[in-house]
Amino acid sequence: MRKMDYQNVKGTQDYLPDTEVIRRGIRRTIEDVFIQYGCKPLETPILNYTELLASKYGGGAEILEEMYTLTDRGERDLALRYDLTIPFAKVVAMNPSIRRPFKRYEIGKVFRDGPIKTGRLREFTQCDVDIVGIESQVAEAELMTMALDAFRKLGLKVSIQYNNRKLLAGMLEAFGTTDEKINKVILILDKLEKVGSEAVTVELREQGLLPSTINSINRFITAEDNASSGYFEPLSERNQQIKQGVAELKELESYLEFLGVDKQCTFNPFLARGLEIYTGTIYEIFLSDKTIKSSIGSGGRYDNAIGGLIGTNESFSTVGISLGLDVIYTALLSSKENIVENPDVDFYVIPINTEKQALLVARHLRDKGYKVEYEMGKKRLGKALDKANKEKFRNVIIIGENEVKNNQIKIKDMFSGEERMEPFSFSEG
Repeated sequence: MRKMDYQNVKGTQDYLPDTEVIRRGIRRTIEDVFIQYGCKPLETPILNYTELLASKYGGGAEILEEMYTLTDRGERDLALRYDLTIPFAKVVAMNPSIRRPFKRYEIGKVFRDGPIKTGRLREFTQCDVDIVGIESQVAEAELMTMALDAFRKLGLKVSIQYNNRKLLAGMLEAFGTTDEKINKVILILDKLEKVGSEAVTVELREQGLLPSTINSINRFITAEDNASSGYFEPLSERNQQIKQGVAELKELESYLEFLGVDKQCTFNPFLARGLEIYTGTIYEIFLSDKTIKSSIGSGGRYDNAIGGLIGTNESFSTVGISLGLDVIYTALLSSKENIVENPDVDFYVIPINTEKQALLVARHLRDKGYKVEYEMGKKRLGKALDKANKEKFRNVIIIGENEVKNNQIKIKDMFSGEERMEPFSFSEG
């Protein structure tokens, strides 16, 4: 019989307990912040009809190329979800009686057959919050502040870049870009920081834009004051999209300033976000120390998706944010302020020829609500303490025959090295 060559599918990974403990700690921290902000939990299927995910209100051409597709026994065309946004829009479309505003969170796996890079595999976990039913920029301000809170609690310093798609599309329209080329040009401008203005100009020429349009775009790119709303106001009287974009930008900035988070949030007039779904404010979250160059969270407003899925042109005010659990885990590992204590174990109980008595101590602590690991492997004390160090258990309880005889337990703090004795009645078991 041929021996099977065991290996994971490319772009997938097993998370062994030492890794998964940290990942679950990150997940709990993020989920606690979501709940603190009044978000309700939701779970949607990983498996969806291809037609839903391939809708023009979905992720756009780039993501559709990365979508995993399959057929079931009934020859139905199915696909694995590539994000949590369209499944959320589907839930709202299918349940018109949901009371609004509806603020939900979902943490779950998504799948993209795309390039593998730091913090991004082909199976990865997203942590999303979306709000439907709020037209005001207060929704964006709430989500941006919530994200800053989550990263503060994770011990990561971040900054948020934001822009408005109406503003960007309106400027390109005012410069004479034809409607069918606007989305393509927006995606080219999104690469400005990565490739530079000369490479952007080359790509604009390849799109066959008029020289006057390219010149206007270049002046926009190089203008010193293009990062202030005042730069756009002279054009806002001639273009409705710019007018709306400026108004939304000013409203958002008034909230960010009032909440005292404006120093961590920067207006970037060329931020575009690749997805065509977005209709207003967009934002991306970056590590302040740039140890990871790509964003570790992002989102924006997409008012047309739910109405599009229902088949009406009705606008549903919808805004969302997504944090990448895997890239956050990678960032935490590379940061100096790493997680040091195992959050899943409060006490590690080690018996030394006292299995029954030690089990009684473990049960007593569990009854009090503590998380307890009991050493069942009959390890010698030295080996057991090695395990405690490797697995970052802080509090170790050692129970030998002397401890039982004296009705006490020895508690050792593995971080400070301090030991203390506490009374425990073994006769009451």
